[in-house]
Amino acid sequence: SKHFTNYFYTAEEGEAGIVESITLKNFMCHTLLGPFTFGSNVNFVVGNNGSGKSAVLTALIVALGGTAQATNRGASLKGFVKEGESSAEVSVTLRNTGRDAYKLEDYGQAVIIDLKLTRDGMRTFKLKSKSGQIMSTKKEDLMSILDNFNIQVNNPVSILTQEMSKHFLHSKSEGDKYKFFMKATQLEQMKLDFISIKTAKQYTEEKVSQNGEKTYLEKEDNYKSLSSLDDMQAKLEELQKQMAWCLVRPPCLLSESQLKDRRMQELQAELQDLSHQDSTLGQQIEQYQQATHRAKEELGKLRNEQSGLQKSIDANSRNLLTLKASSSNRLRRFGEHMPGLLKAIQDAHRAGQLKERPRGPLGYCISLKDPQMALAVEVCLKGQLQAFACDNHKDENVLQGLMARVFPSGQRPGIITSRFLDRVHDTSRRGVDHPTYPSVLQSLEVEDPVVANCLIDQRGIERILLIKNAAEARAVMAKPPRNCTQAFSVEGDQIFENRSWSAEQSRPNFLFGDVEEEIRHLQREMENQTAQVGCYQQRKQKVEEDIGKNEDLLKKAHVEQKKTQVKRTSLCYDQEVMKCKHHSKHYEEKRKTHLDNILALQASLEGQEYELAASVTKATEICPERLEVRRTARNLDNEINLVKTKITTQQAQQGNREEIVKQYKEAYEKYKDTAQQMKCLKSFIRTLNQIITDRLKAYNSLRSMLSARCKYYFDSLLFQRGYTGSMTFNHNDETLFISVQPGEGDKAELSDMRSLSGGERSFSTVCFVLSLWAITEAPFRCLDEFDVYMDMVNRRISMDMMLKIADSQRYRQFVFLTPQSMSSLPESKFIRILRMKDPERGSQDQASSREDPA
Repeated sequence: SKHFTNYFYTAEEGEAGIVESITLKNFMCHTLLGPFTFGSNVNFVVGNNGSGKSAVLTALIVALGGTAQATNRGASLKGFVKEGESSAEVSVTLRNTGRDAYKLEDYGQAVIIDLKLTRDGMRTFKLKSKSGQIMSTKKEDLMSILDNFNIQVNNPVSILTQEMSKHFLHSKSEGDKYKFFMKATQLEQMKLDFISIKTAKQYTEEKVSQNGEKTYLEKEDNYKSLSSLDDMQAKLEELQKQMAWCLVRPPCLLSESQLKDRRMQELQAELQDLSHQDSTLGQQIEQYQQATHRAKEELGKLRNEQSGLQKSIDANSRNLLTLKASSSNRLRRFGEHMPGLLKAIQDAHRAGQLKERPRGPLGYCISLKDPQMALAVEVCLKGQLQAFACDNHKDENVLQGLMARVFPSGQRPGIITSRFLDRVHDTSRRGVDHPTYPSVLQSLEVEDPVVANCLIDQRGIERILLIKNAAEARAVMAKPPRNCTQAFSVEGDQIFENRSWSAEQSRPNFLFGDVEEEIRHLQREMENQTAQVGCYQQRKQKVEEDIGKNEDLLKKAHVEQKKTQVKRTSLCYDQEVMKCKHHSKHYEEKRKTHLDNILALQASLEGQEYELAASVTKATEICPERLEVRRTARNLDNEINLVKTKITTQQAQQGNREEIVKQYKEAYEKYKDTAQQMKCLKSFIRTLNQIITDRLKAYNSLRSMLSARCKYYFDSLLFQRGYTGSMTFNHNDETLFISVQPGEGDKAELSDMRSLSGGERSFSTVCFVLSLWAITEAPFRCLDEFDVYMDMVNRRISMDMMLKIADSQRYRQFVFLTPQSMSSLPESKFIRILRMKDPERGSQDQASSREDPA
C-alpha cells in the first residue's frame, strides 16, 4: 500500500525486554537451530512446514519459564528432548538497556537465559550477564527479570500459538472469544485473585468467630484477681524504700551564677558580608566549571566530526585510485581482485577443472543501449552485477575455491548456479511489451545467452520497465501494463502499483560510461571535504582558547575565595580576643568575692556532711538507689501498716502466693498472645472488606474501559478495509458477539462472523487481535502463522495494518511466523526476515537459517 513509502522514520528503538537472539540444540526434532538474531522492531520467521518455525517459538516459551501445556505441543518438558539425546539446550538473549534495565551494573546490556532440559523432565536455568558470567540459577530470579520487563509468557497477546489461535480466535463460540479477551487483558487473572481473596476472608472470619468474647472476659477477671496481690506487694516495697530515704535531708547549696556570653554586632555583620562574598564566589566557580565542561564536550564532538570527515576523505582517495585504474581496465570497477579472479578462472578452465567456464561478473558482461539509464539498471540489478553464473554445483565448488584464494579477506562475489543454455529464454508471452518504454531486457546488449538467462531467472528483467521521468512512471504504474511488475526512473526510483521507494545512491558505481567525469566529481567532493577539515581545525582552536580562558578565570576565583575565607577566620579570632580582654577584669573581681564565700560555706558544710553520711548509709541498706520523697515519715508509716494488713488478708483467701503468681503469668501470656491475634485478624478482615469493595469497583471500571477501547480500535481497523462491524460484550453471560459486514455498511445488515468467507473471517480476527494489542503492554509480540486462512488480498491488507502498528511502536518487537515467502515486503532496516531451510528428506534435522533484510 501507499503508506509503505514513509513507514520507518521516527520513534525510538526497543530497549529492555526484547529478544535479541535464540539458539536451540537437540530441541524437539532439530539438532541445531540458530543462532537467530532478531531485529528490534519487525521480524518474520519464514519457512515451510517442518523447517522449525514453531520450534523456535516453543523454545522461547519454555526458556522464559512457560509450562509444556502453555506451548500446546506436549504434556511434559521431557518430550522436547530430541529422540536419542540425553538433554536439550536453549539460549535466549534479552536486551537490557534503557531506564527499565534489570540490574544494569551486574548484567550489562543483555541478559542471557540458558535452559537445559533432561530426558527425565528436569529443567535448570542459568542467568548470565552479557559477558557470559553466571549471575544466578534460581527460577525466582528469572521471574523477577520477567516481571521487570513486563514479559507475560502465558498471555496470548504476547505469544499467540497456532493452537491458542484455533481454540479461541477461530472458535465459533462467543464464550471462547470472551475468554480470550479476559485472558489477553489479564482481567481473568484479576478475577481469580478476587476469588482467592474472598476465600481467605471467609476463612479468617470463621477463625475469628471460633474465639468468643467469653474466653477473653474470663482471662481478664483472672488477670485482675492475680495482679492485685502483686500490686500490693510492689506498693509495700516502694513505701519502705521511700521511708528509708525520707529520713535523709541533704544540705542546701547556693546556686551558681550563670554567665551570659555576648558577641559584638559589628563582628556578626562583617561575618555575614564575608559569607555572602564566599557564596558569590562559589557560584562563579560553578559557572566557570560548567562553561569549561561544555567547551570540552564541543571539542570532543569537533574531533569526532573531523575524524569521520578524514575517514571519508581516505575512502574517496581509495575510490579515486580505483577509478583511475579502471579508466584503462573496465573490469577493475567491480573490484581490484576481479582481474586476478578472471585469470584464475581461465587457467582452471584450460586445465579441465571446470566443465563450463563461469560467466561473470554479470555487470561486466552487459552494456547499455542508453547510458542515461545506468543508475536505474544498476539499482534494479543490485548484487547481480558482481555475481558469477555456474553451470553445475561441481563448478560452483571449484569457483568458490578460486575466490577464496584470490579474495583473502572481505566480501566475495555471489554465485548463481543454473544449467547453461545456448539460447535466450523465450519471453514473448511473459514479458512486458510497451510501445513507448523499454523493459530492462530490451535496454541491455547481452551477447552471452547464459548471462541474459541468468538475469531473466534471478531478476525478471523482462517484466520491468525503464521510464526516465518519475512522474510518468507513477502514472504508468497506476494501471500497470500486462506482465509489468515494477518500473525504474532515471534517478533509480523503484515504482510499484501502489508504492514506491527512492534510490539510496545518486550515481552508478559499475555501469557509468564517462570515467573521467566520475574522477572529476570525486576530486571536487574531496576538495570540499578538505575545506571542511580546515574549518573544523579553526573551530577546534577557538574552543581550546576558550577552555584556557575559563580555566584561568577559575583559578583566580579559587584564589579570591581562599582569601575571603582566611580573612573571615582571622576576624573571628580577633573579635574573640577583644571580648576576652573586655571581660577579664570583671571576672577577676567576682572571683575574689566567690572565694571568700566558699571558705565560709566549707566550714558549715563539713558538719552537715557528717550527719548526712550516716543517714545515707542506713537508707542505702534498704534501697541502694536514692529516691526523691515529698511525704512525711508519719504518713508513710500509716500507709505501710494498711498495705501489710491487706496482703495478709488476701493471702489467706487465695492460698499460696507463689502458686497464684505462677498461674497468673501463664494466663496473662496466653491472654496477651490471643488478644493480639484477634486484634490483627479483625483489623485484617476490615481492611480486606474495604479492599475487596474498592478492587471490585476498579475491576468493573477497568473492564468497561478496556471493552470500550477494544471496540474503538476494532471499528477503526475494519474501516480501513471498508468493512463495518460491531463488538458486543455481555459481562454477565461472559460472551463476546462480533458481527461484520464486508463492503458498504449502510446497504446491508451486519452479520455474524460465521457467515463470512475464510479470508474475511481471518481478516476480522486479525483486527480483533490488533485491537487487543492496542490496549495491552508487553515488550514483544509473537504470532504463529497468523495468515494461514487468508487469501492474498486480505493477507496483504492485514500485513499493511500490522506493519503500520509496528511502525508506530518502534519501542516494541514483533515476531511473525509464516510459511509465506514475504518477498513483497518493503525494504527497510526495521524489518528482518529469517528464512528457515527446508527440512532434508529422510531427516528432520535443521542446522541453520538465513537472515535477509527486507
